[in-house]
Amino acid sequence: MESKSPAISIKNLTKNYGKCRGVRNLSLQVESGDIFGFLGPNGAGKSTTIRSILGLLKFSEGSIEVLGMTMPDSQEEVLCKIGYMPSEAMFYPAMKVKDIIRFAASMRGIDCREEAERLCERLALDGNKKIGELSLGNRKKVSIVCAMQHRPELLILDEPTSGLDPLIQAEFFKLIVEYNRNGTTCFLSSHVLPEIKKYCKHAAVIKDGEVIYSDTVENMTRSNTKRIRMIRDGKEEEFVYQGDLNELFAGFAGHNIEDIIIEEPSLDEIFMHYYD
Repeated sequence: MESKSPAISIKNLTKNYGKCRGVRNLSLQVESGDIFGFLGPNGAGKSTTIRSILGLLKFSEGSIEVLGMTMPDSQEEVLCKIGYMPSEAMFYPAMKVKDIIRFAASMRGIDCREEAERLCERLALDGNKKIGELSLGNRKKVSIVCAMQHRPELLILDEPTSGLDPLIQAEFFKLIVEYNRNGTTCFLSSHVLPEIKKYCKHAAVIKDGEVIYSDTVENMTRSNTKRIRMIRDGKEEEFVYQGDLNELFAGFAGHNIEDIIIEEPSLDEIFMHYYD
């Protein structure tokens, strides 16, 4: 049986903004059927990477393949198979929710009414309200429905849960898991670490436009990173350490260690270690 092409394959991507670089020499692979987390602080290059994947930015160097097709050459064909949710979606404020959703479906030439109604019900979204009357959270719901109603082969989600209340966040991820089980690959850009740990299979950490770590989420959170709390030479110290503890202890030679506690770090500390 022939194996599927990766859902996303990026090789040596570089995007320059004048004298500044948005991303540099970035390589990343997302396998078909994965729920992939893309982590990084604001300004790290997450949105630049996503817009390059979608063919919305002309990049300086490198190559991108999406669903086995070269971007941006195959942009039209690729976008037909993608559901994209930007971090901040803008809609016509005078239009009703149901009209926006129907308009999004019509742009694809697909009848998505049944799935759209199901999604609106699951997300408690009132289709008769005007966009201008909606809170940030409800506008996010509209964006979710527009991205998912055509049951895409690949979902690209940029900070999807900001503004959603906890109950809707939980329902949203139930939908993600359901879509994934039915064959949809999910690429999730986020800085909400518990979401990544709970739902993603693989993840990459981006900093200053470069991927600095990529692995399974299980391996990333089961690393040899430790939180060290100690009293050395009369001073209290606390830090996160990643590496061979024997080397750490060898570095203590000649110091007076009065007390030391070695603990598993929190999820936030693990990823902040990569950022730092």
